[in-house]
Amino acid sequence: MLESLHVKNLALIEECEIEFSQGLNILTGETGAGKSILLGSVNLALGARCDKSVIRSGCDEASVELVFSANDRVRRLLSEADLPADDDIVIISRKITPQKSIFKINGETVISRQVKDLASELLDIHGQHEHQSLLNTLRQRDMIDAYGGAGIYELLALVSAASHDYKGALEELDKIREKSSNREREMSLLEYECKEISDAELVPGEDDELEEQYRRMTQAEKLAESVSEAIQLVSGDGTQDAGALISRAIQSISRAASLDEGASELEEMLRNAEEILGDFALSASRYSDGLSFDEEEFSRVEKRLDLINTLKSKFGNTVSKVLEYYDEKSAELEKLKNLEEYIASLEKKTEDAKKAYVKACERLTAERQKACDEFSKNLKKTLEGLNFLGVEFFVQLNTDTSVVSSKGMDTVEFMISTNPGEPVRPVRNVASGGELSRIMLGIKTILAKKDDIDALIFDEIDTGISGHTAKEVAKKLSELSREHQVICITHLAQIAAMADRHFLISKEVVSGKTVTGINALDEIEEISELARLLGGDESSEAALNNARELKNNADKEKR
Repeated sequence: MLESLHVKNLALIEECEIEFSQGLNILTGETGAGKSILLGSVNLALGARCDKSVIRSGCDEASVELVFSANDRVRRLLSEADLPADDDIVIISRKITPQKSIFKINGETVISRQVKDLASELLDIHGQHEHQSLLNTLRQRDMIDAYGGAGIYELLALVSAASHDYKGALEELDKIREKSSNREREMSLLEYECKEISDAELVPGEDDELEEQYRRMTQAEKLAESVSEAIQLVSGDGTQDAGALISRAIQSISRAASLDEGASELEEMLRNAEEILGDFALSASRYSDGLSFDEEEFSRVEKRLDLINTLKSKFGNTVSKVLEYYDEKSAELEKLKNLEEYIASLEKKTEDAKKAYVKACERLTAERQKACDEFSKNLKKTLEGLNFLGVEFFVQLNTDTSVVSSKGMDTVEFMISTNPGEPVRPVRNVASGGELSRIMLGIKTILAKKDDIDALIFDEIDTGISGHTAKEVAKKLSELSREHQVICITHLAQIAAMADRHFLISKEVVSGKTVTGINALDEIEEISELARLLGGDESSEAALNNARELKNNADKEKR
């Protein structure tokens, strides 16, 4: 449920906090006091669009914070989104500045989409004009699907997957049929490309080896000069090269070693150096011999590299990519060579996909029909309780087998007659604004028993009603509040009298600025507000007595 709402520096609200309760929470106040601002602040916290004009005049920023109690389902959703889910509450906040908005869930900064996704599991808001969605047949179908619940949603998932497969098969078949008209030209091009790659007899990694070989060949002369100079310095003319000098040094240190045993270690070091120089001279000579090549070999490597680089520029930036391209185009070529057989196989695949789609749709239609029948019966009974006397209502389900959609082949039309003797016609052609509002309340009532959303908000659900009808709407809201937390903005005393907790929204001028405030009413204050709503002088004893009687009757009704 929604535990509390905290608003700061938003429009006419300087700062206020509301702590809601279980059951029916009623908000009343004079016209223009700011009731719509409060509901708007909830929408803002849950991701509604806004601009800097919502920030209270003279302030740098505005903020809204909602605190919900969390159940296991909500905690699981938070955990799946990698958001903190350890406590029994969910805190959703939004800070609004002239430059940007910052959303947070349990202290973690998030994007608005995450807030909206979570909000759909926490709260259901029925705004002043939401009943207009009843005029949209797609929304009507969504309501039937919601009423059908898990059974319909499982079938919708099957239909969605089947429609995806069927559409994919159709698109593939259309492409191949289109290709068949250009078959000869396509085959000629593919054969040319495949032959070009095949004739090259490419080997993965070959280009890297050839490039290294080519680099060494082009640098061979410089390499040979440098290696030859090194060999000359180590063992050149036998007098001044490193080998000769090391040999003379060994003779000198050997004489020293014969006089002092301590010089033997130095002699050993020089003899090791002499051995290393000998090994170097041998290895360098062999390396130098390997640098020799003939022009024919150089030409072969150069041409091979040119061929490979040409293929890479056409078909891929590596030999492996070129070979992948070859495999892909070879498969295409094979399809074109056997196009008739391939088209036949695709036609069968498409037909099988269509059958699977139709079968899934038929199951969905059957389940929807059950939901429509039950929905019609329950809503008719609910509408009779909302003072629709002699009402006739049913859901008309139509199926168009030519439709390919992730939602199936069905369309839905809500049909109603609000007066005895009148024919049943689509809701969009019959109901007035006030009637639509009551119909939506009825729908919310029966859907609420099907879902797990704890909190429902109704903004002026009483539009266009009065008298006995208002009393029936009040009873229905109270009935709904036994299973769900209900927050309702109203201007009718009959509805306000049913409150389990009553809040008054008021407006006053403080230091030259208009400020909207909200206060929970005690029993005496509630009676005074009911007297005002009844249209009497709230200070007169007669008006107060009427209000007390209305409240007493409401309390009896709730019991």
